[in-house]
Amino acid sequence: MAQEGPRRVLAAVDRAARALRLRPGMAVAQAQAMVPGLHLIPADPEGDAAALRRLAAWCLSYAPLVAPDPPDGIWIDVAGAAHLHGGEAALLAALRRRLGRAGYRVRVALADTPGAAWAAARCLHPETVLPPGGQRAALLDLPLWSLRLDRDTVSGMGQLGLTRIAHLAEQPRGPLRLRFGEAPGRRLDQAFGLASEPLAYLAPPAEHAVRLAFPEPIGAPETLARVTGRLTAMLADHLTRHGLGARRLDLVFRRVDGLDQSVSVGTARPSRDSRHLARLLSERLATIDPGHGLDEARLAASRVERLEARQLAAPGEEPDPEAMAELVDRLVLRLGPGRVFRRAPVESEWPERAVRRVAPLSPATGVTWPADLPRPGRLLPVPEPVAVLAALPDAPPSAFTWRGTRRRVARADGPERIFGEWWLSDDEVSAIRDYYRVEDETGARYWLFRDSLTKDGARWWLHGLGEA
Repeated sequence: MAQEGPRRVLAAVDRAARALRLRPGMAVAQAQAMVPGLHLIPADPEGDAAALRRLAAWCLSYAPLVAPDPPDGIWIDVAGAAHLHGGEAALLAALRRRLGRAGYRVRVALADTPGAAWAAARCLHPETVLPPGGQRAALLDLPLWSLRLDRDTVSGMGQLGLTRIAHLAEQPRGPLRLRFGEAPGRRLDQAFGLASEPLAYLAPPAEHAVRLAFPEPIGAPETLARVTGRLTAMLADHLTRHGLGARRLDLVFRRVDGLDQSVSVGTARPSRDSRHLARLLSERLATIDPGHGLDEARLAASRVERLEARQLAAPGEEPDPEAMAELVDRLVLRLGPGRVFRRAPVESEWPERAVRRVAPLSPATGVTWPADLPRPGRLLPVPEPVAVLAALPDAPPSAFTWRGTRRRVARADGPERIFGEWWLSDDEVSAIRDYYRVEDETGARYWLFRDSLTKDGARWWLHGLGEA
C-alpha cells in the first residue's frame, strides 16, 4: 500500500491477490470492497531499493557489469563472462536456482539488448536465451507493456487497437509521436537494437589483491611457499592501510600453458596477520599442479571486514583472542568446514532442543544450563526404543535390551518428569516424559525415559549415554 497524493493505492500484489483480480495502482478502498478483510502492508520504497541494490551487488559474482532496474529487476551484462559459468543457458539456470534457494521467485532471460531481455524475462519462458539478432522476431507478438511503457500510454494505444509490439512496429512514427511522445518509438528501437540504452552500472567493489610475476617459471614446493609468504606480507600491508581484515583468501597461480591453479581458505575472524595467513595457504599448496611451470601468482582477499588497530597484550594479561581464532582456522582447514563448532544452550525443556551448534567463536548469548541439572555426556540425535523389564509400570527399570544386547540395571535414579512444550504445538499438550539415570553391572551409565502408557504397557526409550 502506498500514498499517491490524497489516494491510497496498491503498490504491489502477490499471486493470491492477483487471482482475486487485484492489481497494482488500484485504490485501496476499491480493493477492500472487493476483498473484505484484505491484509495491507505499508510500502517501503527506500527499503526495497536498498534490498534490490544489495541483490544486484551479489550478482557481481556472475559478471563485472550489473545495474539495478527498480522496482524488481536487475541488468547483468554477461558479455565475455558466460563461458566462465558453462555457457549462457547454464549461467541462467545456476542464477535462477541459487536465487530460488534463497526464497526469490525469479525469471531470467538473455538477449542482445536490455529491452529485449526485459520483455523476454517477463513474457516468455522463465529461462529464455534469445539467439543473436533474434530479438525482433521474438518480441513482435508480446504485449505493448513489455516495452516498459507507462500505463496511460498502453491504455491510450489500446483504444486505437494497438495491443502488440507488432502493431506499434507497423505504424508511422510521426502521428504516434504527436500523440504519445518520444517514448514508444525510443523503447521500440532500444528493444530491437536500433538505439543505445545507457545503464547506470554499479561500481565494482574495491579489489584487495596483490600480484607477482616471475621472470622464469617456478614449480618447486619450497619456492611456492616463499612466494606465498611474500604475497601475504604484501596483502597484509594493503589491508592495514585500509583498516581491513581478510575473511577469505584466494591464491591463484597461472601456469605457462594458461591454466590456473588456485587454493582458497577462510578465517574465523578478520585477520591481516601475514604469518597466520601464509600458514593457512601453505597447508593447501600440495594441491597445486605446476605443470611445466608457473609464471604468475595473485592473492586476493575476496571477503573482508573492518579490523581496527588494537593494543598488544602485555605479559601476564589476558591471552590474545587472535590466538584462539588462529587455532580455529587451522582446525577448520584440516578437518573441514562444519566439523569445528561449539554447543550453545537453548531455553527449552525438551532435551534434544536444549542445545544447538554455533560457530566456534560466536559470542555468548547469556543463556546457560542450570548447574544442578544432571545430563548425560552424550545425547543421541534421536531417542532409540528399548525393551524394559520393570517391577511395576511406574517403577525404575530392572533390565533393558538395547540394540540386541540385554543389560541388567544395578542402580537407578529418578524419575525426572519433563512436560511437553504446549506453547509450541498442540501435540505436546499432554506429552510427558519420565527420565531415569541407570547404571548396569559393568558400570556403564544410560539415560532412559518412559513417555506414555498404552494398553500394552509403557514405551521406553534410550536418550543418552555416559556420565550424568
